[in-house]
Amino acid sequence: MIKKDVIDWNEIWKEQTLLQNQSQHGIDCASIWKNKESAQLFLKMFEEDGASLIEKAINELPLTPDSRILDIGSGPGTLAIPLSKIVTHVTAVEPSEGMLNVLNERIATDEIGNIDCVNKRWEDIEAGEDIESSYDIVIASYSLGMPNIREAIRKMEEVSSKYVCLYWFAGDASWDINYKALWPLLHGTEYYPSPKCNVLYNVLYDMGIYPNMTVFPFEHIHRFSSEEDAVEHFKSYYKVSEENQVEILRNYLKDHLEIDNNSVILRAMNTRVKLWWKKGDLNYGN
Repeated sequence: MIKKDVIDWNEIWKEQTLLQNQSQHGIDCASIWKNKESAQLFLKMFEEDGASLIEKAINELPLTPDSRILDIGSGPGTLAIPLSKIVTHVTAVEPSEGMLNVLNERIATDEIGNIDCVNKRWEDIEAGEDIESSYDIVIASYSLGMPNIREAIRKMEEVSSKYVCLYWFAGDASWDINYKALWPLLHGTEYYPSPKCNVLYNVLYDMGIYPNMTVFPFEHIHRFSSEEDAVEHFKSYYKVSEENQVEILRNYLKDHLEIDNNSVILRAMNTRVKLWWKKGDLNYGN
């Protein structure tokens, strides 16, 4: 008889998330986007390269004019803003102050009245207090940096009356490759990437959730006015402060930047995954 060890996939997610956090000296997504300028650059990049991705994501959602949506990790409103024009209500949960500032500016500019914004981490949210107790669709789009992913998903389940939709990554993303190359040179320590969709799927499976899954490639482009502009932008990403670190970063970017008319660009390729399920479907095991 074959004896199999029981794998706790949630613990694996926790360990990999902790390793990534430690290897980056405590930098997480919320702190990367804490200043408004970085958030504005993110939005500009997404508007240039991600418009078709957003349109596809929205078209695939089972929306009605009466839908109430919870957008976890909303960023500057890449989903929340267009969704607000289709549905009756959107709640945007965003821990980053910079991202939320940009989102609030866009809400004011477009005079949108059906988006509620909550400046908290999902782990700290209390349903029925910080947010409403029920939504038709819960979305977490590339915002799954929660250490205890099982509890995070369980909370999503509790506030969803119909659908949960998650977006994440498969395999090393382009930034993982860059970090793996640069981090030892800059800081003398190894870089550990975040857990990917294989761990996420197994956490869901162990919860009795058997999601639909779609895999798709995506390329986005970081565009800068100059090489020095690129160096300045990535300093905070790689926690660069010393002059020798600046030179290491500059030399690395020189090998990867491309000239595009009057700009310099850095291409970023990655494989993305959509996992979604409807509560009560045959593929839902709870």
